[in-house]
Amino acid sequence: MAPPGALRDLTLALGAAVVALGSLLFIAWKLYFRDTDTGASWDSWWERELRELREQAPASTLVPEAAPCHPAAPQVEWKQVLVLGLDGAGKSSVLHYICSQTARTHIPPTLGFNSAQLHVEGLEMDLLEVGGSQNLRAYWSHYLSDAHVLVFVVDSVDRSRLLTARQELHALLAEEPRLPLVVLANKQDKSDALSTEELQEELALHSLSGQRKLFLLPTSATWASLSTATSVLRVKSLLVTLLSQP
Repeated sequence: MAPPGALRDLTLALGAAVVALGSLLFIAWKLYFRDTDTGASWDSWWERELRELREQAPASTLVPEAAPCHPAAPQVEWKQVLVLGLDGAGKSSVLHYICSQTARTHIPPTLGFNSAQLHVEGLEMDLLEVGGSQNLRAYWSHYLSDAHVLVFVVDSVDRSRLLTARQELHALLAEEPRLPLVVLANKQDKSDALSTEELQEELALHSLSGQRKLFLLPTSATWASLSTATSVLRVKSLLVTLLSQP
């Protein structure tokens, strides 16, 4: 009978031989199947099976791709409003109270250009005011081509210059016969202001082509008038409606 030490050595030797033989067989198997599909890994096989199932399955059974976490923002439409009128008519005050509705005791006149942006209901309005002094009126027509609406502000108290306002307005409209027109009979808070009916006659608005969208609104571009019937906020609502139409 072999001593215990000899049996232990024999067991260790046999175990080492089995491990070595297993390693050799594994290496031989890898070399033999290296370039064949049979030797592909389980992960590759599973991916291949899934791909074949997707190709064979009807389109209606496929799971749709997940929607993006953040949907695209709605497209904002840009429109320009051109604001003109003789100097002192109140154009800057109209822009101020349309866009901010904050109290102001004095709004300085525009010496050149004034611009304000207003975002409402998916619409971006760029309100461009050009000064109304005599030397700037010659440039008014250059801005008509980009405008979607023309706002013409009239001082309802300044009777001496109504003829000039009418001539300037009709010269502009002759160049753009289809441009929508919003005439503001401003300074209606003054006791001696002409009514909209009187201004319609003085400005000869009845002679304009019926193909043009025309609006005549009484306005008072002051802080105290924001809650009255002549509030410029009515102008804001009208512009949004006009510019939202296709």
